[in-house]
Amino acid sequence: MTGIPRKKSPRAPSLPLNEALERAIKIYDRERLHPATTDIIAQHLGYKSANNGSALSILASLRYFGLLDRPKEGMLSVAKEVESYKFAPDANLRRSLLLGFLGRPALYSDLLEKYASGLPSDANLKYELIQRGFAPQAAESALTVFKGSVGFANYFGSESDNEFEGDTGDDFQDPITEPEEAQPVAENVVPAISSLPLPNKISQEDADLDRIPVRLPGGRRAWLLIPTPFYNADKARLKAQIDLLLTLEDEEG
Repeated sequence: MTGIPRKKSPRAPSLPLNEALERAIKIYDRERLHPATTDIIAQHLGYKSANNGSALSILASLRYFGLLDRPKEGMLSVAKEVESYKFAPDANLRRSLLLGFLGRPALYSDLLEKYASGLPSDANLKYELIQRGFAPQAAESALTVFKGSVGFANYFGSESDNEFEGDTGDDFQDPITEPEEAQPVAENVVPAISSLPLPNKISQEDADLDRIPVRLPGGRRAWLLIPTPFYNADKARLKAQIDLLLTLEDEEG
């Protein structure tokens, strides 16, 4: 009996702009603007190679935001605009660059043009995403990522708002993959879902997380990092994020 094929949602970032930008700057700190193979780029983010769903999802998100260029097949390089953002002398220039990144994904550009005066309710936005081809659960995840990105870029704020000044700049410290030696299972960890900018420093020793092992084919193992308490709404978001990752992996081949 042939199973029903999984519906593919439209292409959209799987992580918000602040997290994508953190990873792009981490790559820049290793390679500057020089091209490198996709495997090397993935290794800079804590993965063994680009040949897994999580790495593909993150790299695709960085490309959707225009943070990575593909100078030729199999090669990636950090976009010049990332360098400009990292060394921007003032918040207004940074905000201008952030707005450019935010408008790069076609979906985001369309939504921001349609709702130029301000975003509608979450229910209305989710309905819009479903109408555009997202499965209901994938729409929930895409909505969270979209709103987190809009908030980080301060899209509906004024140029005088400096709430993000200094974030992800010269003093950037990666809160997820540093140090790399402490992350032997990073390639199998489901990325966290967040609609807010991450703080500059996170103490993983102080985080109240349960590590749940998941056995995979070929003797591999994944780990789910689950906060306590873990609500039903959290489960729904986690499932929606996994569905979105699977969609991105299918699209990348």
